[in-house]
Amino acid sequence: MRKDKVKAYELRRKEKSYSEISRTLKIAKSTLAGWFKDEEWSQSIRDKLGTLQSLAYPKKLAAIRKANKERWAKTHQNYRDAGEKKFESLKDNPLFLAGIMLYWGEGEKSPKMSRVKLANTDPAMIRLFYLFLKDALKVPADRIFIWLLLYPDLNDDMQKRFWSKATGVPLSQFKGSIYIKGRHPTKRLSYGVCNIYVQGRELKEKILTWIILYQKLLA
Repeated sequence: MRKDKVKAYELRRKEKSYSEISRTLKIAKSTLAGWFKDEEWSQSIRDKLGTLQSLAYPKKLAAIRKANKERWAKTHQNYRDAGEKKFESLKDNPLFLAGIMLYWGEGEKSPKMSRVKLANTDPAMIRLFYLFLKDALKVPADRIFIWLLLYPDLNDDMQKRFWSKATGVPLSQFKGSIYIKGRHPTKRLSYGVCNIYVQGRELKEKILTWIILYQKLLA
């Protein structure tokens, strides 16, 4: 092993940065990166130095956070713009209109959540929303999931089979159910509450945009 590489390893193990090693040994940072890229201990040092640098330079950290916030804001606006353009080709589709109206009334509309989710006890409503996602919006079926909210006296497997048959969503797309205890022990929802959802900020921004556009159209 070349002598300067040995020295570089010694300095790195002393938690020196690439910049410090480069200045000391006159070795290019790209060379150092190549030497240390597969060394897990070096990656740990990198993470530690990065954390210390962030704490030492709060203004730099604030600038990074601001830049990330602006970047995501621009991305979300691009999603909304794309949704607005797509609206013209979808607005007269009855299934599209039905799905948007359902989401307007029953869907999760918080902009903080990067998912499209609708919860209800009516199997027909869940099936309609499933068709809206799959057929009107062309969301791949393997991206559409369901989880159930159940009371303790409901059988998980039985309820999943019921909702799968009633909605057309394959059992493979069902996630783990959640059990709760209500205030009234004798009051039960026959099949629980079905939650159908798709992860993705892009679709969420588009649907929220379409709701606004329908509000303007129907005003």
